[in-house]
Amino acid sequence: MPSPEVQVANRRLARRLLFVAVGMFGFGFALVPLYNVFCDITGLNGKTGRIALEEALTTQVDEARWVTVEFDATVNGGLTWDFRPEVKKVRIHPGAMGEATYLATNPSARTIVGQAVPSVAPGVASLYFKKTECFCFTQQMLAPGETKRMSVRFIVDPELPREVTTMTLSYTFFEVPEKAVARAGPPGPV
Repeated sequence: MPSPEVQVANRRLARRLLFVAVGMFGFGFALVPLYNVFCDITGLNGKTGRIALEEALTTQVDEARWVTVEFDATVNGGLTWDFRPEVKKVRIHPGAMGEATYLATNPSARTIVGQAVPSVAPGVASLYFKKTECFCFTQQMLAPGETKRMSVRFIVDPELPREVTTMTLSYTFFEVPEKAVARAGPPGPV
C-alpha cells in the first residue's frame, strides 16, 4: 500500500488530469463559435455578412467608384446538380443594391435537398459584402429534373478599401443528409 504522501499526490494528479480533460471538452464546444467570431472580425474564410433591407436602402451610394462582382458556382463532389450563375459578373457602385441569380438543376431520378455555402474573395472584401436576401439562407429542395432560379440581393459597403476593385462571390452546394433534413424540417421559401 502506498504511503499517505503518495496517495495525496495521486489524488492531486487525478484532479488535475480531470480538470484538463473537462477544460479540453469545453474548449472543443467553444471552438466553432470562437472561429466564427474570429472570421467575422478578420474577414478570413470569406464569410459574408447579412444586413436588413431597410438598412441597406439607407446606405449612401458612392457614385465615384465602381466595383466588379464576379459570380462563381460549384457543387460538392457528392452532389449531382448542375449549378451556375446566370451572369458571370456585374459592375456596381458601392452602396447600391445588386442582385444576381443562379440556376440549379437536379438531373437525377431522386429528390435532393441542398445547402449553399457562400464565400467572398479576397478575404478582406467579405467584411464589406452584405446580403439582404439569399438562397443560401435556407435549404433548397429540387425534385427529379427540376430547375430552380435562385436570387441573391446584396450591397457592397462603401467603406470597402479603395484598392479592392474586384471581388468574387462563390457558392458551393452540398447535399444535406436525409437525417439533417428530417431534423430541420422542410426547406423554407426562397
